[in-house]
Amino acid sequence: MKHRIALVGFGTVGQGLAEILLQKQEELDARYGYEFNVVGISDIAWGTAYNPDGLDIAAMLEAVKEKKKFSQDLKDWDSLTMIKESNATVMCELAFTDLKTGEPAISHCKTALESGMHVVTSNKGPAALAYRELKKMAEQKGLRFLIEGTVMSGTPVLNLTEGPLAGCDIKAARGILNGTTNYILTQMEEGMSYEAALKKAQELGYAEADPAGDVEGYDARGKVAILANVVMNTSLKIEDVACKGITNISPEDIEKAKKAGSRWKLIGSVKKEGGHIEASVAPEMLPLSHPLAGVMGATNAITFTTDLLGDVSIVGPGAGRTETGFSILTDLLKLHY
Repeated sequence: MKHRIALVGFGTVGQGLAEILLQKQEELDARYGYEFNVVGISDIAWGTAYNPDGLDIAAMLEAVKEKKKFSQDLKDWDSLTMIKESNATVMCELAFTDLKTGEPAISHCKTALESGMHVVTSNKGPAALAYRELKKMAEQKGLRFLIEGTVMSGTPVLNLTEGPLAGCDIKAARGILNGTTNYILTQMEEGMSYEAALKKAQELGYAEADPAGDVEGYDARGKVAILANVVMNTSLKIEDVACKGITNISPEDIEKAKKAGSRWKLIGSVKKEGGHIEASVAPEMLPLSHPLAGVMGATNAITFTTDLLGDVSIVGPGAGRTETGFSILTDLLKLHY
């Protein structure tokens, strides 16, 4: 079977995925028998292109690299029309994230499922705000709604709980779920002020011009909601996750932690006690002996507390062009089996 892929969003993640698919096309076929065509791409900046027999992805990547709009296989369609009119078997939702409404991503996902397409997304909006609804829609139609890239990019978190940790009762999850804040705290520990560390994070592309989503904890809060709803099978609303960012951590707080043999980390936490779920995002002073305390820079990490294995930790990248593109690839391959 040749998979037909439609991409909604062709920014950093979409381009990263396209580069991986081009680079590994022969290997994916040889190792997994995975054959594909990218038949549609719709992006608010570059336009909409569609060819039922497959687009020239290399040419489209080159156009974007040169800051030019698409010029081949153009259609006067918006993203929803492209989904409806496409012959794709899977839609990858890679548009911008809105954690207040989840739109337009939720509508993209619903339209794809209604059109008989599997959905793969790294967009936290649909996963945090409408996971159970979209999963139910998919199941009713014999389709899949896959979201591996929504928590720690390409680092396998949800796949870990569904695969190697299957059979364990996961009682808690605690992690560094935002690389930007972890980078800032690392730089502050090395002597930078908060303002200087934030500016450096922005220069490196870790933080946006408006960094509130990271430094106020909102990004991590969305990921905690996803963990609660996917891993612990609950119906937690994002507003039920208590949230505090790192903006009030001072150099004095950093020094206090050092003297105590500890280190500040922004920790996203969800735990299950009986039928009750507690979820939060907040800065914590962790002792240096804690497995999360040694995770520095823009790296992410999470520790799952299980009934059979105790604590299991995984460390890896939580963002990035190739890393998040890889998370989409893992879900695309999951659809192949």
